[in-house]
Amino acid sequence: MGNDNRSSVTNFGKGWEVIFYCMGIFWFYVGMVNDGSNITAPAVAKKLGEQAGTVLNMNSIAGIVGVLLFIIIGQINRKIGARICSAICTIIAGISYIIIGNSSSLAMYTFAMICIVGSIMSAGYISGGTLVAQWFPKKKGVVMGYTTMGHNLASALYVPFIAFLVGKFGIEKGVVLPSVIAMILGILGFIFIRNTPQEKGLNPDNVSDEVYKNEYFTSEIDHDGGWTTMKLLKTKELWLAAITTGCFQICSVGVMSQLVVRNMSLGFTQVQAISIMTVVACIGVFGSFLIGVFDDKWGTKKTMIYFGLWYMLALIANVTETKLGIYLSIFMIGMAIGGSANFTTSLPASIFGRHGFDKVNSVIFPIQGLITALCFAVNGFVLNLTGNLRYAYMIFAGVALFVIILMFFVDEHRFNRDWHVTHKD
Repeated sequence: MGNDNRSSVTNFGKGWEVIFYCMGIFWFYVGMVNDGSNITAPAVAKKLGEQAGTVLNMNSIAGIVGVLLFIIIGQINRKIGARICSAICTIIAGISYIIIGNSSSLAMYTFAMICIVGSIMSAGYISGGTLVAQWFPKKKGVVMGYTTMGHNLASALYVPFIAFLVGKFGIEKGVVLPSVIAMILGILGFIFIRNTPQEKGLNPDNVSDEVYKNEYFTSEIDHDGGWTTMKLLKTKELWLAAITTGCFQICSVGVMSQLVVRNMSLGFTQVQAISIMTVVACIGVFGSFLIGVFDDKWGTKKTMIYFGLWYMLALIANVTETKLGIYLSIFMIGMAIGGSANFTTSLPASIFGRHGFDKVNSVIFPIQGLITALCFAVNGFVLNLTGNLRYAYMIFAGVALFVIILMFFVDEHRFNRDWHVTHKD
């Protein structure tokens, strides 16, 4: 039995199981795909005798091809449910990560990266996004703030963790431990997670029966919320949500996946650069929560506009390459890194609501993923061309400005049935 719970940012009852589960998946996503590539990509490049930028370009290819997997897994998620789908995907990611470390060719590495990108991102954003939308439709902002702490904790802990393992055991054996832990997480999710709060005798947002009856849309509706793929693709809000959130991910993934490399180019040692990433990530734990609170308080649209301005200024401060600018950017980027991931679920959930969200997400996330993958192409191209990521950061600042402009055209709650019940007067 829930309670009134309209304003609490901690009272989620058994919903905490979902929150920690999604947090764990995000930890592995950022570790395996994004930030961990600061360590694994150069190690694989050295092993194969390739340029680091070339290996990063394979990550971009994996991200683009992974979109096909997002489409397929999105349909599987609708058929078998987010619990089973996320568990299977997380286990596949663990197996594929072992292949990464033992790749004997660039083609083998790329194939394994495709499997990792497709599986762990689907587990976090397709299945995890569906879980958040079903369990916390009106508190998805602060809940995504909690779950994306997994991003920040990965930046703080995964990078030194994998750096230690690769340094001590080599890339082949160094990837084994995190791979096994990922597979265990998938097994735990299969056992303990449920697709909806009703399956555990709760209401969404852990509210009381009375609040649920009066403030949520409770009428019967088909599983897909009346949506078809073609209808969604013809809807302006779907494209605006996909492009804006995907572009913010370009900024965050682009920055964090090569932050150690960027800081080393500014004169820091690898140890110092990893330490800076840890500081950035620790700041980000608080930043993720704060952005989630703002999301629920101000609305996702307004929060994204302010977030975009903040991120743009952070990147501009970094490219000044002055001591003040660099340290200011470290704080500002730290506050922002979790926010972009918050919005990938929060904005679609705000616009479309929880009814048929798995259908909406199955269409929107492949588009988000395709856009996000471009960050690796930007970093790889700029790194190979100039040997310096400064110009990539300038591009990312322009992307943040582009998002700010687009957000003014978003109708934030257009199809959200729960929101319209609450605001029917």
